[in-house]
Amino acid sequence: MKKVEEYYAPWVKGIPMYISDLIEKAWRDPKLHRMMSNENPLPPSDKVLEAMVKYGKMANRYPDQGLVVRTKIAGMNGLDGPYNVMIGNGSSEVYDNIFRMFIEPGQEVIQHTPCFGIYQLRGTLLGAKMVNVPMVYKDRYLHFDPEAILQAVTDKTKIIVVANPNNPTGNFMDPKHFVTIAESGIPFIIDEAYVEYAGLKMSQVALTKKYENVIITRTLSKAYGLAGMRFGYALGAKPVIDQISGSLLPWNVGTIPMWAALAAFEDQEGLAERVKFNNAVVDFITESLSVIPGFVVFPSKANYILFDCGATGKTGKEALAYAETKGIILRGESKKYGSDGWFRVTIGSREENQLFVDTMLEFFGVKK
Repeated sequence: MKKVEEYYAPWVKGIPMYISDLIEKAWRDPKLHRMMSNENPLPPSDKVLEAMVKYGKMANRYPDQGLVVRTKIAGMNGLDGPYNVMIGNGSSEVYDNIFRMFIEPGQEVIQHTPCFGIYQLRGTLLGAKMVNVPMVYKDRYLHFDPEAILQAVTDKTKIIVVANPNNPTGNFMDPKHFVTIAESGIPFIIDEAYVEYAGLKMSQVALTKKYENVIITRTLSKAYGLAGMRFGYALGAKPVIDQISGSLLPWNVGTIPMWAALAAFEDQEGLAERVKFNNAVVDFITESLSVIPGFVVFPSKANYILFDCGATGKTGKEALAYAETKGIILRGESKKYGSDGWFRVTIGSREENQLFVDTMLEFFGVKK
């Protein structure tokens, strides 16, 4: 008799359950400062909380397919109707659904690195070969390389994915390059998880009207501050949304997150408050740490800031360890571009942001 492991699909053997050790650690010790997972430090607004309570009382009923909130999302983005929108349990599930509809084992997904790890996780699960196209590190800045993306295309390429603004670098790609890639005809996913921090004027959603191969993904986990509610969505042409929606689990988005999302979309004052707070703090941290000799602070249009301290003689790992002595959890980054000085901070509360700045100045030996 065969052992059960002989029945697993070859490309999934050994894939572990995804667990964020840092988030697990933060939940175990609430005193720690969670400045590592791109969460929003501000709690949901009263309007969103009211919707949670109201629809929590209706949790004995199955949800519908989100017609009201999908209509709202379409209207906000200048699209024709709810059939241009697919909703999911966070943008992570949205990616899973999209990838399932395109990828066959052995085919390729092009990702512009460094980037959000979920692309790799979901692509690998489906047997895809992940093709990494590195950004260009030049003049203390990480530049997009759209030409290299197109040069990486082969007859096995099934998806190209680019985050805009990029996670973890925090910058936008020039809009003209999205058109060039879209014109390849290859399914092109543009991850706009953080676009609200700069405003929807920076979105590439208009491309979905001209190019059926373009799909926009977003989430309410960031600027809207609803990471724990798990609500994400995709925008695209009706035939494409119709097809990728075929992979949805029935009732994949619960009643409470669905109506909480609608309340969040309608509470534009609440969003503006969160965006204003975040962007002011990004400026504060950027300016405060720019005095450290050799320390690279990458300009960010999101709720995190990437650093490279390699030229200071310190490592990112050392910076993380020192921050932890102050109760701060930061996000480490792998060694790249010949430097092991990479790390990242997520915007926290006012007190946390000041504590982070003071800690970094102290660690790098710079007097205030």
